[in-house]
Amino acid sequence: MDTLQAILLGIVQGITEFLPVSSSGHLQIAKEVLGVQLEENLTFDVALHAATVLSTIVVLWSEVWRLLKGLFSRRFNEEQAYVLKLVLSMIPIGIVGFLLKDRINDLLNAPYILAIVGAMLLVTAALLAFAYYAKPRQKETISYRDALIIGLAQACAAMPGLSRSGSTIATGLLLGNKKAAVAQFSFLMVLAPILGETLLQATSGDLTAGIAAGPLIAGFLASFITGCLACKFMIEVVKRGKLIWFAVYCTVAGLVSITSYFC
Repeated sequence: MDTLQAILLGIVQGITEFLPVSSSGHLQIAKEVLGVQLEENLTFDVALHAATVLSTIVVLWSEVWRLLKGLFSRRFNEEQAYVLKLVLSMIPIGIVGFLLKDRINDLLNAPYILAIVGAMLLVTAALLAFAYYAKPRQKETISYRDALIIGLAQACAAMPGLSRSGSTIATGLLLGNKKAAVAQFSFLMVLAPILGETLLQATSGDLTAGIAAGPLIAGFLASFITGCLACKFMIEVVKRGKLIWFAVYCTVAGLVSITSYFC
């Protein structure tokens, strides 16, 4: 992989991580188009995800700082309850990552990966469309039960092509939560799992396996910059309830991916 390819993949990751169109699926499609071959697909993917985690912290810093300050209060408060909900939502993806990491990595290298990505993009489109047309009664706060269910949706999104943000936002909306609250919760709940995965890769010595440091850094920076822009954009999109356009996009992208595999 050269530096230009890494930058292009970083831009793809930064944009699609926050848009409900599956960053993993688009990365796989982009790798196929660019002819990129990596011995360790998860290595570069994790680096790009780490960049978007940093962009999430930057964009939502005021909320992150509020939670951190409230977390160390001696009395149980709203911030501590919110953090507990975030932790609860992270449990399913932690279990999936621990038990199925190797199988997911094998799936990323499978010759039929484009067909899988296409099928999961169609599932993402269906979720987004359902969330758009369903009009459940809105609740004031995300409950512990909702947090766990949203976490289960995130765990399912470990499948390449199934959008993490699309799955979690759509699930949160279908449960009757307010749009702005769901968008914020969706972006915050992914911080710890990705940071944990990045730390495990770094301590195992695999962080630069299969790719030089230069392209890795270039991809990271490209992902971070575009991630900041996409995060701000997506929060506004969810507030305005315009998810149906992403459902249309995922449908087209899914059909193109499936057609590319069979052709």
